[in-house]
Amino acid sequence: MYEARLEETLPRVRESIARAAERSGRSGKDVRLVVVTKAHPLEALKAALRVGLQDLGENRIWELEEKVGALGRDAATWHMVGHVQSRKAKQAVALADLVHSLDSLKLGRRLSRFAEEEDTVFPALVEVNTSGEEAKYGFSPDEAVEAIHELLELPNLEVRGLMTMAPFVDDETVLRRTFAGLRKLHEEASRLEAYRGQELSMGMTNDFKVAVEEGSTMVRIGTALLGERPR
Repeated sequence: MYEARLEETLPRVRESIARAAERSGRSGKDVRLVVVTKAHPLEALKAALRVGLQDLGENRIWELEEKVGALGRDAATWHMVGHVQSRKAKQAVALADLVHSLDSLKLGRRLSRFAEEEDTVFPALVEVNTSGEEAKYGFSPDEAVEAIHELLELPNLEVRGLMTMAPFVDDETVLRRTFAGLRKLHEEASRLEAYRGQELSMGMTNDFKVAVEEGSTMVRIGTALLGERPR
């Protein structure tokens, strides 16, 4: 079921990414497609891997742990795209190749600490709440650059860029403002001597075309590829 669906949906999504990238003067190859498999069964992940999708994203640590355990740590590039409680930082370091949702200094310090225990440097994206929605996690735009500066000083943490989530609305003006705000913060952070971030993780099923037009390098797509999540 999932493989047949992906054979239909994947070309459409890739074409949409390519066209949006062209509108921003880039190539579709400049945008990484992360398949968000939250709540989908292992069959969905196996189908994604069979059609050549190597970047798999999960929203919850316990589900990431189950799926990594079933498929293997080297089966895919594993992305943790949802909120990570600081008490789950050790599992995140053990399971994920990239955390998109570094939303507090406390979490950053714990990720660095557990990475040091593993004798590695752990990569993460700093989450910024550029939409201003109270229900969303992330640093506020006003505090983001100073927070990035502090995170850059952690010895076993690598800040690879920024992430944001737009409101779930159809208003393109709101979406563009949210994504453009992250891009501008990225440009501001680039003036920090130690900042080497290249990634802007922004855009999901309902808004990824706008996000790519605004400079996204990484989109997190579930429903447009796999269909609605099973209840």
